[in-house]
Amino acid sequence: MGLSKTIWSNPAEIIRNKQPDHPVLVFAPSILQATARRFLKGFPGLVTYAVKSNPDEMVIENLVAAGIKGFDVASPAEIDMIRRIAPSAALHYHNPVRSRSEIAHAVRAEVKTWSVDSVSELEKLIEMVPAEGCEISVRFKLPVAGAAYNFGAKFGATAELAAVLLSRAAAAGFIPSLTFHPGTQCTDPMAWDAYIRTAAEICTNAGVKARRLNVGGGFPNHRIEGPAPELEAIFALIGRVTEEAFGADAPALVCEPGRGLVGDAFSHITRVKAFRDRTHIFLNDGVYGGLAELPLVGNIDRIAVYSPEGEKRIRAAEPRIVFGPTCDSVDRLPGELPLPADLEEGDFIVFKGMGAYSSATNTRFNGFGQMEIVTALTLAD
Repeated sequence: MGLSKTIWSNPAEIIRNKQPDHPVLVFAPSILQATARRFLKGFPGLVTYAVKSNPDEMVIENLVAAGIKGFDVASPAEIDMIRRIAPSAALHYHNPVRSRSEIAHAVRAEVKTWSVDSVSELEKLIEMVPAEGCEISVRFKLPVAGAAYNFGAKFGATAELAAVLLSRAAAAGFIPSLTFHPGTQCTDPMAWDAYIRTAAEICTNAGVKARRLNVGGGFPNHRIEGPAPELEAIFALIGRVTEEAFGADAPALVCEPGRGLVGDAFSHITRVKAFRDRTHIFLNDGVYGGLAELPLVGNIDRIAVYSPEGEKRIRAAEPRIVFGPTCDSVDRLPGELPLPADLEEGDFIVFKGMGAYSSATNTRFNGFGQMEIVTALTLAD
């Protein structure tokens, strides 16, 4: 996977001039920086970036240029990268289960904010992390609502356990805080409402005033046809409900978007390698590559189809079964994808809104996955 130094106008120009037979991610730094400024202007607190969603260094550099000063890191490798690119940035180590060697690495890197969702992991942090000036955010969970998939299946304490953990962290001398994640691609603002009100109840039950409340990621990007997500409505709800639920004890707010920040800054160019009996579409990328997330989150129907000459196909769409390139039956997009009736072998399908979990999850399974990243001024048709 490499980055071209040429700056293109848009994906259609790339198709006309490069005729790429390998998958190509098209990055528009202007869109990334504009989205970052939208979060910084609208969210009523500290905005951090979840590095795991797209850890490319050019993404980090553009976010720093736009004013992002904090990063949610989940591994020593991510810690080291951010310390190198943005040495003064705040690091939130919010992967709540860590080995002792990972904890020691983060302590040496002067990580000050940690999350936890269990008694055993909290005791490990109390043993190994100097309490002075360090924050422990207790991660809790609720039944998933309005999200593409449930983050609580792996992480998060119950509200009852969260109160115990919060009290223990405060008693051990750490800055006590709370954190949650409403679930990826969360389009229902009321999911934050329920979590914030539960956070206030946890503080009451623990007898502890939380210093900060991290409302997680989950902020959606524009993946389906229709209006783009109304992020400002989510920001306003978060601020209003926090004041209502906590009153004078309202904690400072933090968010950690990944997809919501980087998703719309990339489009993904794939090519139709075969049109089997005019029934099945085979692409040069699939679920072992840049389209790995689609079986979990669902197809992106914000797509454009171009001829090899870069002309957009505009005939009415027909549902098609779409496979990836590998010799593996699992390599299939979920359901059917609406594609123009005049689509031909050799055409290019551009998936929009593909900045999150595309390059990060790309593999070289079966010898495929030679993904290139190029830069463009815009991602518009």
